[in-house]
Order: sequence, then C-alpha cells, then structure tokens
Amino acid sequence: MRAEDVKRVAVVGAGTMGNGIAHVFAQNGYEVTLIDVEPGFLDRALNTIQKNLNRQLKKETISEEEMQATLGRIATATELETASEADLVIEAVTENPEVKFDLYRRLDKIVPPEVVIGSNTSSISITEIAAQTGRADKITGIHFMNPVPMMKLVEIIRGLATSDETRDLAVETAKRLGKTPVEVNDYPGFVSNRVLMPMINEAIYCVMEGVAEPEAVDTVMKRGMNHPMGPLALGDLIGLDT
Repeated sequence: MRAEDVKRVAVVGAGTMGNGIAHVFAQNGYEVTLIDVEPGFLDRALNTIQKNLNRQLKKETISEEEMQATLGRIATATELETASEADLVIEAVTENPEVKFDLYRRLDKIVPPEVVIGSNTSSISITEIAAQTGRADKITGIHFMNPVPMMKLVEIIRGLATSDETRDLAVETAKRLGKTPVEVNDYPGFVSNRVLMPMINEAIYCVMEGVAEPEAVDTVMKRGMNHPMGPLALGDLIGLDT
C-alpha cells in the first residue's frame, strides 16, 4: 500500500499522544477511528481535541468550518476489532512492553495482512514489537512529539525487518500531515530520547546538588543555548510520569 491509498486511520490509545495523533490526521482529511477500552477515556480525548481546536480557532489558524469538519472525521470505539477497517493503524498505548506486545499479537489477527501498523513508542524496540506479529516487514516506529498538533518532528524508526515500502509509506504519510519525518534506526531511545533524557537528568542533578535554582537552570539553556524551553520546564510539560 502507498501513502496516497491511506484514507482511513485507526489510532489505538486515546491518551495524551493518541488524541493528538487523531487530531492531526483528522485535520488533514483522514477518516479516524480513535480506539480505547473505556468510553470515559474517549470522552476525555474528544474534549481535549475540541479544546485544542478552539485554541487554533482563536489564533485564526483554522476556520470554524475546518474545526467542525475535523471533529466530524473522528469516530470512537471501544472494540479493537474496528481497526480491521483501517488502511493504517497507529498504536499509542501506554509505554509498557507487555501491554504493547499483547496488543500487537491481537492486532495481527484483526488487521488485514497488507496493512502497516506504526508504533508511537518512544523507547521500546520496534524489532521486538514486530516479532510479536507475522508481519514484521510492515511494522515501523512512527514517533510523534508532544504536543502533537504543534510539534513538527516525527521519528520514523526502522526495525531489523521493516521493509523499504513500509518506511516509504511512513515517511510520506508524515509529510502529508505537515510534519518533518526523520529516519532513525532501532536503538534504545532512538535519537530524541537518547539525547533529551540525559539533558533533563543533568538539569535535575544541577538542582539537587545546589548548583542553581530551577529557574536559573532553565534560563541558562534558553538564553545560552537558544532552547525554546528549559529542560526542567520541558520535563514538566511532557510529564515525568509518562
């Protein structure tokens, strides 16, 4: 399957990343089914999408018509079987290997064999995820950044068995969303978190050891290194628990 053939997308997991991914796909004309186990999670996700669209409306980056059209393209479901109707599946469930592995074993039985499944994982091996399925060539990392509607980067992670065709579909799809895809290989933390997490940890050590107050650490990195946000503020934004 080619990127231009993808019309319907299933996003599995309606949390912080999942609702943002659904938002971006729907805003770019895709029919989206957002799937989660609890109706309450889905209601919360739709509320978040509505709030983020309202922000875009106030900033005049979208019109009222575009906002309503985006919302109209998002359906919700609690049954994983609805993913069988998608041309592309994006997995964005909790960052727990066993949860993901179990999900991929189930998706492999539900989703047509020609359909690519992309993982939004930020740290779990794509090769290990792919090994849970009978379609290792059609598994890839499609790692969006938080907050998804604002951030341009998408890491495209190739597992050992990811095919060129799967990589090409992921890259082209990211471009169609207005994102900047960057291809990386399957190593712990990929690039984004391999570089980012040591920086956040060192910022925390600076505070712990009394080198500087939190505001000072963030100011040094913003004004001295031209970062838009300091590492401690960034840690709070992306969520240390996450």
